[in-house]
Amino acid sequence: MNLAIVIINYRTPKLVIDCLKSLQPQIDNSCHSVMLVDNNSGDDSIPILKQAIEDYKWESWVTLIASPLNGGFSAGNNIGIKAVTANAYLLLNSDTIVRPGALASLEAALEKHPKAGLISPRLEWPDETPQISCFRYHSPVSQFIDGAATGPITKLLNSYDVPIPVSNTSFEPQWTSFACVLIRKEVIEKIGLMDEGYFMYFDDVDYCRRARNAGWTVLHWPDARVVHLRGGSGSVKSDLAARKRPRPYLYSSRSRYFAKFYGTFGLWIANFGWLLGRSIAWIREVINNKQPHTCEYQEQDIWMNWKEPLKLPILSANNHEKTT
Repeated sequence: MNLAIVIINYRTPKLVIDCLKSLQPQIDNSCHSVMLVDNNSGDDSIPILKQAIEDYKWESWVTLIASPLNGGFSAGNNIGIKAVTANAYLLLNSDTIVRPGALASLEAALEKHPKAGLISPRLEWPDETPQISCFRYHSPVSQFIDGAATGPITKLLNSYDVPIPVSNTSFEPQWTSFACVLIRKEVIEKIGLMDEGYFMYFDDVDYCRRARNAGWTVLHWPDARVVHLRGGSGSVKSDLAARKRPRPYLYSSRSRYFAKFYGTFGLWIANFGWLLGRSIAWIREVINNKQPHTCEYQEQDIWMNWKEPLKLPILSANNHEKTT
């Protein structure tokens, strides 16, 4: 099998069906397969998906796998990866629509660029407006930038700012969104599977960082285009946009990432850097009578899981959210 596509479902069967419909014209049964992992949705997802696979005659290339628990984004993708041997694995969110020719373009890029361990397409809205999907590493300095949310500071420290502007040409970012990413088999063989200590978020930057540390590059390939509906598979991004308090695993994942790559002391520096930046933003908000740019309780939530950040979290049903 040349390419295995891994899709996770958590209570989003209609989105999954739309995604599979977009894939269908691009699938070659002789070299493509889809591992569809239901992350213990606990609803009617599995019968709906089974019926769709039968109705659309997808049995030859779609395998539905029922996970006994919702272990999160990394765990769900690992189940799909371990289920089949392939030369490459395409991790694909359920809230995506694959534009015509995208699979072939990504496969061509993989062959053309042997040093690229991970390749990402251009993510865009349905109206073809591109989305920012490539980034620099989260760092203690970037946390200061985020906390301050002040133009002059962001400009001064631009080389540490996480988002990278949209590019119409290929380039090598430090990390890329895992809403859609192609991973070479040799990368998985060398660095292992995704870290299941992250329930959701920061798992993508973690994996890209591990791959780059092992000598691989991350390649952004805008010739391949994928619609990303954003938020169709979870509420965290909409919560952040509305300045609401997001699910706690966002901050737990953040703590795990900083402790893993910067040490526990680095995590503390990142937290204090964010608070210093937040103090600057707070002064500006008071003077200009502006609303806070932060989420509810963010000042205290950044300390979540800081005592034992690398310990695997114990997750209950109350922590779970739509995970793809």
